[in-house]
Amino acid sequence: MIKHSRLLQKENTALLVIDIQERLLPVIHESERVIQNTIKLINGFKILNSPIYYTEQYPKGLGETEKRIKEALGETKAYTKMSFSCSGASGLFEELEQNNIKQVVVCGVESHVCVMQTVLDLIANDFLVYIASDAVSSRREFDCRVALNRMERNGAEITLTESILFEMLEVCGTDEFRAISKLVK
Repeated sequence: MIKHSRLLQKENTALLVIDIQERLLPVIHESERVIQNTIKLINGFKILNSPIYYTEQYPKGLGETEKRIKEALGETKAYTKMSFSCSGASGLFEELEQNNIKQVVVCGVESHVCVMQTVLDLIANDFLVYIASDAVSSRREFDCRVALNRMERNGAEITLTESILFEMLEVCGTDEFRAISKLVK
C-alpha cells in the first residue's frame, strides 16, 4: 500500500518554534492557546525523539522566549535573528539540511510576518512545511487568517497540533502513543 508523500515522518521532521517572546505575547490574539499548543508540540517531539529548533527576534528589544516554553525547550539552543525570516538566523537552514530534515513543523508569532516569511523561504528551499494552526497567531485574528491562506496557497500544509503528533506516531499501542495521548488530553 502506498502512503501519501506528505504525511509527516518522525525520522526526517523537525519542529521550528518562531519568536514566542515575552514582550510580544501580551498583544498576541489568544496567546495562551499558542503557548499551550507549542508546549505540547515540544514535549511530543521530545517523546518522538525528533529535533527541535527555536528562534528569537532581537531578544534585546523583545525579550527572551516565554518562560514556560523556554523551560520545555530545556537545553535547546536559541537561534537569534534580526531578519524577519528565520532564513536570516545564522546556520539554521544549513543545520536542517545537514540533519537530513525534509519536513518542518512550524509554530510561533507573528503569523503574517516572521512565520509567513520563514515558511515561504523554507518552501523555496525545498522543505515540506506544516503549520500548526492552533500554535500560531498575530496581534489581530484577521492577519493570522490571511497569512494562513497565503502560506497554504504557496504549498504549506495547514494542520493542528494533535494531528501532527498522531501523524508522526503512525500507530497506537506503543509507549510513545500512551505518552502523547496524555499530552493532548
